[in-house]
Amino acid sequence: MKKHHLPFLVLTIFFFSCNAQNNYEWQIETATMAAPKDMREGAKVLGYNEAGELITLREGTNEITCLADDPSNNSFSVAAYHKDLDDFMARGRELRAAGKNRQDVFNARAADMKSGKIKIPQGSTLFILTGDYDEENDTINNQYLRYVVYIPFATSESTGLPLQAIGPGSPWIMDAGTHRAHIMINPPPN
Repeated sequence: MKKHHLPFLVLTIFFFSCNAQNNYEWQIETATMAAPKDMREGAKVLGYNEAGELITLREGTNEITCLADDPSNNSFSVAAYHKDLDDFMARGRELRAAGKNRQDVFNARAADMKSGKIKIPQGSTLFILTGDYDEENDTINNQYLRYVVYIPFATSESTGLPLQAIGPGSPWIMDAGTHRAHIMINPPPN
């Protein structure tokens, strides 16, 4: 009787191995959608293994890091950011994994910036692509890409940017005067 289980076990391991590989390929393909087209091929890609742990799916050859969609969230969201933001982004993920809320994450990273533990270089970029995953057709519908340019501690007065968008696609400053002050650019939805 045990002889019959071995082919099933081998087939099961093969099936899961193929799915994991395909899943990694899908994660790489979709994560890089957030990056500028000319930077996708050389981007480092972080994604999730079968246990839900964040791992490096592909090493990069340029300055962009892409983050795959988190399978534990119901919504689809991928991001691409300049590698100089790696420590800042990793710290946020670490704090959220520890159960910290948005304000706790904000405060902890502010303290880390003040102490010099992490840095956000002026002008570092972040691209965030959201959408609706259509499982039946394996597509991302209603894609929306927004852009962030970090300018730590900048204010409306120091930049001339308003504190809210004044029209579709207009830049504005968010979190002005804080460690995570950034220029938001929300293009009009398609």
